[in-house]
Amino acid sequence: MKVIFTVFSFLFLLNFSFAQEKGHVELLDVPTYKASIASKKVQLVDVRTPQEYAKGHIEGSININFYQKEEFNKKFETLDKEQPVYIYCHSGGRSNSAAKLLLKMGFTQIFDLKGGYSAWK
Repeated sequence: MKVIFTVFSFLFLLNFSFAQEKGHVELLDVPTYKASIASKKVQLVDVRTPQEYAKGHIEGSININFYQKEEFNKKFETLDKEQPVYIYCHSGGRSNSAAKLLLKMGFTQIFDLKGGYSAWK
């Protein structure tokens, strides 16, 4: 019985360590997000459509349209996967979905704006 417990414990810890290595997504409130992007040069990405972006966006952000999958993948491949990436959309739905894709693409630190651009304004 002790051997079984030890094996299960080892497998749990091994699985946990792999989960940690894959990266993480952190949901940040507006004040924390603002402070984070103001304090350093960051990869700041607006995943809304170009039309939404043109109506207003966070200064310094680049626009990578979530709905254009091929363009989305191609443009994110040009970013540094080891550096933090800050993403946002209108209210948080698209950026949440985008964050999951970015994890699969190998990004390790993803920060999502809680409430999106509508909370920023």
